[in-house]
Amino acid sequence: MTVKSKQDARLKRRRRVRAKVSGTPERPRISVFRSNKGISAQLIDDIAGRTLASVNWTEPAFKELSGVEQAKAVGAELAGRAKAAGINAAVFDRGGYLYHGRVQALADGAREGGLSF
Repeated sequence: MTVKSKQDARLKRRRRVRAKVSGTPERPRISVFRSNKGISAQLIDDIAGRTLASVNWTEPAFKELSGVEQAKAVGAELAGRAKAAGINAAVFDRGGYLYHGRVQALADGAREGGLSF
């Protein structure tokens, strides 16, 4: 299969990563979605097929922030919500995006908030 667009290439990378990364109730998967305007993340238990916690850039606390600052704040908030749900560890799923910039800032914010992965 030839890759036709950037979106197709990202989805191909995403499927490759998802074949190896899976979330459990004790150690859920942090799924990242990045758009041109913002970033969002979810803690997902793949065994039960449910979302345990989520944070979206459209929440009022994050709208004024930009770029890397926003991603770091989203990661820290996700860590706080995970702690409230009794989760201390997770696996990181970058969603086919490169691990730099906003994606890395989200991961760093989650680590600083107390999540380990």
